[in-house]
Amino acid sequence: MQPDEWRRAHPELFFLDPRDREGLEAYLSRCGMLARDERLVATAPAGEGNMNCVVRAQIRPTGNEAGSAQRALADRTLIVKQARPWVEKYPAFAAPWDRAIREAEFYALTATSPGIADLLPRLLHADEVHRVLVLEDLGAGTDYSFVYGEGRFTADDINRLAGWLGELHGAFAGRGEHPRLSNREMRELNSRHLFFIPLAPDNGLDLDRLAPGLRDAAAALQQDRVYVGAVHEMARVYLADGPCLLHGDVFPGSLLRTERGLRVIDPEFAFFGPPEFDVAVFLAHLRLARQPADLAQRFLERYEPHDGFDERLMCRLAGVEIMRRVIGYAQLPLAGGLPHRERLLALSRSLVLAPNRAPLLND
Repeated sequence: MQPDEWRRAHPELFFLDPRDREGLEAYLSRCGMLARDERLVATAPAGEGNMNCVVRAQIRPTGNEAGSAQRALADRTLIVKQARPWVEKYPAFAAPWDRAIREAEFYALTATSPGIADLLPRLLHADEVHRVLVLEDLGAGTDYSFVYGEGRFTADDINRLAGWLGELHGAFAGRGEHPRLSNREMRELNSRHLFFIPLAPDNGLDLDRLAPGLRDAAAALQQDRVYVGAVHEMARVYLADGPCLLHGDVFPGSLLRTERGLRVIDPEFAFFGPPEFDVAVFLAHLRLARQPADLAQRFLERYEPHDGFDERLMCRLAGVEIMRRVIGYAQLPLAGGLPHRERLLALSRSLVLAPNRAPLLND
């Protein structure tokens, strides 16, 4: 069902639209996020919104007759995020509608641990009917997608993220009094894009449009039965419940550079699973972005692993993440053309079939 059809079929549901200021103002008033003496003065998309519609709402007190500079100081902003039954960037792709509820559960869990919550936006309101979250605005900043070009993570960025992930993975491990966030539907969606779709020859992707010659490079990997079987086997590891709470999508697009330093957003893929997955995904993106090798080494030195952490599993999962970002639907603005992508596919094969951290940490 296309978005317009879905809207007509569900007129009773609020539909977030950055162009509909009046509609959002009415919604925020109804849910208690807008006081009587406030009005919504501006709306704009907040980031690219790959999975969800995300809007920054600027709110101003009414009757404020002060000069413009003083009035700006009185303004406040909120982030409003809505999940729909499709991927916002690709409406033809269905996606679990309840992912907003799962994300709210993650925020509720982590709110009990200040060291984790400090790097996350505060959840101000969760609406399970309309699948809307209202979040603290972390302020002017950008995500870290610039690292795929000429940008670099700083040592402080790496230290913060490694420490945060270690604390997240250890905070709830083995503590049965906490609800276990399964997020089964989002994991099944992600599993298809991680382990199966990129290696299906008839997946509909025009890889040569991304880099002439990439289709042939992908075909060689798709025809490697040993590699494909090993990648498919990893799906069972990902889908099995595990001991640690994971963010589930630790890549530069889920990290914000703010005036207060690195912050983490978009935990809609969060679940209790193997901690090796979060670590693997981030290390994979350091290689995809051609970041200095010492940053990956620093990350592993600062990260405190959970008991039983399996480094070979980490390497295999990193190899899968590299592969799917090169020949899957979740494309990145990678520099370097075909030669860089071919080297990455060779690295993926090496990591999956002969897991060893050395090729992952070296330039």
